[in-house]
Amino acid sequence: QVQLVESGGGLVEPGGSLRLSCVASGILFSINTMGWYRQAPGKQRELVAAITSGGRTTYAESVKGRFTISRDNAKKTVYLQLNSLKPEDAAVYYCRIVPREVWGQGTLVTVSS
Repeated sequence: QVQLVESGGGLVEPGGSLRLSCVASGILFSINTMGWYRQAPGKQRELVAAITSGGRTTYAESVKGRFTISRDNAKKTVYLQLNSLKPEDAAVYYCRIVPREVWGQGTLVTVSS
């Protein structure tokens, strides 16, 4: 059974940082493209960043230069480093095996002073 488990969310002040993790099981992790998405209340889920099996990355314009996606194939884990957080970054963050419809349960990021 394929499973994705996110962690690392929390409450942070504007300008702060968080590191999200997503551990995968039940898949050959190293060959899959992995993505981080987010969904804020009342908004559609959007792609934040993705990383291919070869390490190529892509980012939403709104997070370029602030967020960094990375992966550790040995640990079957994909990370998202969130720096210089803004209130508009607040959302539930999900990881996904791209392009499959396999999602984690999400981790909540709250940005507030």
